[in-house]
Amino acid sequence: MALLELTDVSVEYGRIRAISEISISVDVGEIVTLVGANGAGKTTTMRAISGIRPLSNGKIRFEGDDVTKLRADLRVVRGISQVPEGRGCFPGMTVAENLDMGAYARKDRRKLGPDFDHVYELFPRLQERRTQTAGTLSGGEQQMLAIGRALMSRPKLLLLDEPSMGLAPMIVAQIFDILRAINETGVTVLLVEQNAAKALAIADRGYVLETGSVALTGPGRALLEDERVRAVYLGGEVASEPPPPHKG
Repeated sequence: MALLELTDVSVEYGRIRAISEISISVDVGEIVTLVGANGAGKTTTMRAISGIRPLSNGKIRFEGDDVTKLRADLRVVRGISQVPEGRGCFPGMTVAENLDMGAYARKDRRKLGPDFDHVYELFPRLQERRTQTAGTLSGGEQQMLAIGRALMSRPKLLLLDEPSMGLAPMIVAQIFDILRAINETGVTVLLVEQNAAKALAIADRGYVLETGSVALTGPGRALLEDERVRAVYLGGEVASEPPPPHKG
């Protein structure tokens, strides 16, 4: 069942069309990735889904309902939560305060204890640093915090924009392992990532964006082995990542 559907979506910045009539879908329980070069329209697509950028045309449906004109904060209430490019942590707030901010839209704020426990179980380092201000954390710790903060809203769909950017390879591997674990708890994931090899290796399906349009789509492993994708995005090499466990 489609959780998210974009139909003929276009977004413009003034006279510049950043994405042009793209149609993508994300089914319940999937990990789907958008890959492409800088300027391909990946981040704009994510901002359109989260409600930060208005559409010039097209429709966005979530759980079958038209949310094209729904405010961004109300999309969070509906179950769409984004981890932005650059992490966007509040540097002067502690780890615990940042996590608490992730639950701002929830009406059951007195019942956040299990959610803090869940985040700290996924990211033990955050528990160790829960009283430390976010601005003093390493880049990898800030990325963990940004993901944990998004999880505090109990999303049905988690949007991640370049989670591996600027991180050491060991931390990148850890982040992708955690994304698999989050998905296994039932959270659907839509991932934008320039590290195409890592992203396609864990994805059920992928979309390759070029100059604001969908150029290719297919199962993650199939795109990983596609000669065109290998040549342009993988340097001609097939990633050695093992395929994700079969679902269902």
